[in-house]
Amino acid sequence: MSHSIYQWLSFVGIIWLQSFNGTNTDFPAYSSQLKKLLSISQFQLNNLAFASDAGKLLAWFTGVASNYLPLPVVLIIGATLGLIGYGVQFLYVVQKISHLSYFHIFMLNVLAGNSICWINTVCYTRIIKNFPVDPQVAVGLATSYVGLSAKIYTDIVDVISSSSDATAKAKNYLLLNSILPLIVSFVTAPVLLKDLVCNNKQNKENIVQIGFTIMFLVTIVTGVYSVIGSLGWKNVVQSPLLYTIGLALLLIVIPLMIPVGVKIGKFLLKWWHTKKESRIFDLSMEDNHQSANSMDERNGEVVVEMKELKEMVAQDIISDDSIGSGFRVQDSVEDIGVKVMVRRVEFWLYFFVYMFGGTLGLVFMNNLGQIAESRGQSSTTTSSLVSLSSAFCFFGRLLPSLVHHFSGNKYMISATTSIATLMAPISASFYLLAFNSGIISLYISTVIIGLCIGSFTSISVSATTELFGTKNFSINHNIVVGNIPIGSFVFGTCAALLYEKKKKKSDHMNMMNICMGAECYRTTFIIWGCISLLGTILAFVLYLRTRKFYQQRQLR
Repeated sequence: MSHSIYQWLSFVGIIWLQSFNGTNTDFPAYSSQLKKLLSISQFQLNNLAFASDAGKLLAWFTGVASNYLPLPVVLIIGATLGLIGYGVQFLYVVQKISHLSYFHIFMLNVLAGNSICWINTVCYTRIIKNFPVDPQVAVGLATSYVGLSAKIYTDIVDVISSSSDATAKAKNYLLLNSILPLIVSFVTAPVLLKDLVCNNKQNKENIVQIGFTIMFLVTIVTGVYSVIGSLGWKNVVQSPLLYTIGLALLLIVIPLMIPVGVKIGKFLLKWWHTKKESRIFDLSMEDNHQSANSMDERNGEVVVEMKELKEMVAQDIISDDSIGSGFRVQDSVEDIGVKVMVRRVEFWLYFFVYMFGGTLGLVFMNNLGQIAESRGQSSTTTSSLVSLSSAFCFFGRLLPSLVHHFSGNKYMISATTSIATLMAPISASFYLLAFNSGIISLYISTVIIGLCIGSFTSISVSATTELFGTKNFSINHNIVVGNIPIGSFVFGTCAALLYEKKKKKSDHMNMMNICMGAECYRTTFIIWGCISLLGTILAFVLYLRTRKFYQQRQLR
């Protein structure tokens, strides 16, 4: 199998893995039903969401394992952990297991959350190794598909659930979360085994650009199709099955055509280069005579220019903006380990900005089911909100790579600048939810937050490599995302305690263990808005501290 075919087959495999790996993102779609099935409080339900994020505290172990084990083995281990985490919960809710304590369910969610880290580590590591020419675009493009996970699982559940029974749907979510990642892992493991090496760098760059262009077109079509479905188009055609088949074609079948398209592009590129070289050879033969007559004059000019250049070097006239800047900028990216990284101010700024932005947005998504329920919305509306947030999270993840690919270095935007820009809309969305209880404001805020946290997650991968290097990326980035379980616990607990407090003050619906009304989350949204505003300020400080590095990098 040729280098380019294998390279893009591995990329397609990673897309499949990412599409089914976001098993924690569909939690809001069935959390209210799970709360009733397990007869637990809002605080206990929040702890289950936290447990899934807490699995990321052990994410550093996956980075160590990837350094010593073959990536397919790491992949299967991760998928097996997910099978156990969600599978045992499924057996319990269908009463195949007689008893599980709350602690057991909590630990099963920790295990399921950790399984996601194993699969993500495999995907990130393989992309960086197989696409050294432009890893930022490759990572952003592939990992954007994890934003569609909730949408995919929701559509499948709508097809296999013959009735509108919300409890039956909750059971189906647990079943699919347990088996689908394992099936996809076994299918994709063979194409992730081999490291790729290409000596012809220029040819490789051209082929990769062709593949990225084709893949972007497919990805954009997939995203538009998903958004249309989230807005209710699949109900217009009266066939959720037909809609889901169309989505499956865009996710599974059409990406397999990418290697074929790259092969055709490679052939056309080779033909064009051959034709160009032949033309240059003919023109060079005509110019040989004229070149011989002017050679003496050119030699004299070169001698003069070299003398002037030596004088400039001696007088320190050449600055960082001239020929020496390339080497200086190259050295500005350091491959550092965890011990050095955690002693840097930039790390802690980045850590808390991530917590006050991306992580806080994820906590909002985890509570989306209860937020919609408290505003009197049905489970159908909740599923629609989850699908919509998933679709726009997908576009958010895709957007940075799309801009980088088609603009190149002409309009280079630093990762820290992008992160600071994304923080403000998140804060504004929380204030909108706090002071407007309408369903339209809920949809608008869900779209904005989904778009922003999608972009944030995609940019964070690039930010980690830019700030701390690529050599220890798998360990460094897993340390960075350790903020997720911490923020999930703090912000989620705050929301749950305020929810329970408002519920006790309510004069009705207490017997159903739910809180109704916009007041249930108003204080929470105000607090979250202030926290994300603080994150915006920290992001600006991080930008100021790294501005010089990015300015030098752009001059390279």
